[in-house]
Amino acid sequence: MFSADEVRSNYERIRSEVGEAVTIVAATKYVPLENFTALAEAGVVVVGENRAQDLEAKHAAYGNAFRWHFIGHLQSRKAKVVNRTCELVHSLSSESAAKRLEIPALVEVNLSGEETKSGVPEAELDALLAAYPQVRGLMTMPPETDDPEASRPYFSRLRELAAECGLPELSMGTSQDYRVAVEEGATLIRIGSVLYQG
Repeated sequence: MFSADEVRSNYERIRSEVGEAVTIVAATKYVPLENFTALAEAGVVVVGENRAQDLEAKHAAYGNAFRWHFIGHLQSRKAKVVNRTCELVHSLSSESAAKRLEIPALVEVNLSGEETKSGVPEAELDALLAAYPQVRGLMTMPPETDDPEASRPYFSRLRELAAECGLPELSMGTSQDYRVAVEEGATLIRIGSVLYQG
């Protein structure tokens, strides 16, 4: 559990670090329903959920308190829930999901080549962009590391790809490397633990 005061303090500190132009998406995968009141009281505006069933339950209870983003792996059969509840998807990575999606999206690009990660390889990006006209930008997840600087090459490459494609939005950076992501042009950061710690 965390308090609204703790979250507000962290949120305001991060906001001052990253500036007004960057959207802070509070990652709520591990935040239980009863803690959402504290998020609302702390002034959190945008929440990002990873699982469609959790999104549905949390949105049912707190729908109007936040702007909702979907940041987890998007399965085509879950697109209906996401269409109904979210303003943006960060993780479009298949044409089958694109066929069922009706809201703006970011394409998740797997720049690390890790088989455990979702996202399209660079070589398949153009095809997915052609399949879904409502793409606003790109998202990536670098390999896990304790060194934020290790993420920089991945963020830099995503920025280059977005520029080549004429896409304005970049969702990159999590609790451990969001500062580097912002330096490399992130317009959205997805943060969890750093927001909730006391």
